[in-house]
Amino acid sequence: MAAAGDLLDQEQFSCPICLDLLKDPVAIPCGHSYCMDCIKGCWDQDDHTGVYSCPQCRQTFTPRPVLGRNTILSAMVEKLKKTGLQAAPSAHCYAGPGDVECDVCTGRKRKAVKSCLQCLVSYCETHIQVHNEINPGKKHKLIEATSQLQQKICSHHDKLLEVYCRTDQQCICLLCTMDEHRGHDTVSSAAERNEKQKELGVTQRRFQQRILEREKELQDLRQAVESLTRSAQAAVEDSERIFTELICSIERTRSEVKQLIRDQEKAAVSQAEGVMEQLQQEIAELRRRDAELEQLSHTEDHIHFLQSCQALLSSAECSRTQDQSRALTIERCGSSTGSRAQDQSRALTIFLPAHTGPKHSA
Repeated sequence: MAAAGDLLDQEQFSCPICLDLLKDPVAIPCGHSYCMDCIKGCWDQDDHTGVYSCPQCRQTFTPRPVLGRNTILSAMVEKLKKTGLQAAPSAHCYAGPGDVECDVCTGRKRKAVKSCLQCLVSYCETHIQVHNEINPGKKHKLIEATSQLQQKICSHHDKLLEVYCRTDQQCICLLCTMDEHRGHDTVSSAAERNEKQKELGVTQRRFQQRILEREKELQDLRQAVESLTRSAQAAVEDSERIFTELICSIERTRSEVKQLIRDQEKAAVSQAEGVMEQLQQEIAELRRRDAELEQLSHTEDHIHFLQSCQALLSSAECSRTQDQSRALTIERCGSSTGSRAQDQSRALTIFLPAHTGPKHSA
């Protein structure tokens, strides 16, 4: 209750213009009190008309009243200040960029909270209370504060636009219905608003339906992209696995073929070495027999020559048959080893690109 009383005291001793505690308070003839500088500034703007009014009750005075400092009221304000209580409106009460300013406030403008379509004035929280006191019964039409009041006034008759002409599809005032819009299809702005509101609702529902459809399409497309990404990733992983296995298989086959060729080489070389050893033995035997033939050819004993000659000739014929068989074995060994190596090399060309192939030295 004490806090409420303090607030009441602050309101009683606040200037209706600056909304702060009164400074050099003065009372004008109608009884309302203001700061000396505030009411002077307000009336200075009316000097060109010669008619001065109270910002609260709008009572007019002619000539300009002489202002005198109210010492009793000043003392009460000072006493209130000593209690440590200050009328400090919140900073958000002042008009900022984009806010509608109070048309009544002087000096720093307060933020308007309502606009009157009859007065065509926007009021702050304090001045709208004054407006309502002056106009009891809420006869005036109040709307949310707007900076477009002039757009609601007929440019021809300076009257409020409260009728809608469906023929010309524009807002008009009552006087317009009696002259240039006479005989036109006209309704109240409220009635037309209801009709347009229904159309707007239909259009809005249509937009909402389209939004749902587009969102569904977007969701489907996102799922398709995700599915495509997963499929592509799976294909990449499969190809990596297949090629890795193929490379391992080729490496394994390469090692096996290499080992096979080396084994065949070893077998062929071993066989050839055996034949070479036989050849060396036969060469030694042939040289021995050649020496015997050479010695026999110089003997003068005809009987010994004839007896020994037939045995040596038979031995030479047997050696020639063995030579032919051995030559065939050597040829087959070399041909078979080379042929198998070429066949294995040719089989590996299936893993090579089309433009490449096995290279053989000339």
